[in-house]
Amino acid sequence: MDVRTCRSCGRMYNHIGRGQTICPSCVELLEEKFREVKEYIRQNPHATLQQISDDMTVSIKQLKQWVREERLAFSEDSPVGLECENCGAMIRTGRFCPNCKGKINESLMSAIDKPKPIDTLAYKKDSGNRFRSL
Repeated sequence: MDVRTCRSCGRMYNHIGRGQTICPSCVELLEEKFREVKEYIRQNPHATLQQISDDMTVSIKQLKQWVREERLAFSEDSPVGLECENCGAMIRTGRFCPNCKGKINESLMSAIDKPKPIDTLAYKKDSGNRFRSL
């Protein structure tokens, strides 16, 4: 049993697994706040991060975390934007711009070993219609 102190409320709780360092009741409150913020953004698409933070009593740091996690996204005409962690381009959600995502994807795909076709020239037929290596 892994007993920890909640970062948010200070109560002790049984920590299960990885991830959140807050107790289940604080996680529930945070999720409720997320739903409220999401609805606020839907109703006020031109609000800035500071306005959202002030009106919804949530930290800018928390708002940015939700955007980086791709839980929140802003429309193209919204004044809110974050910088791509790789190139610095302005993005509306996530950590990387589409261009950098593509480059990262390409480099990951090229790092994976693809199966090579069997070289039939390296094998020779023996007298019984079977192959043996040279």
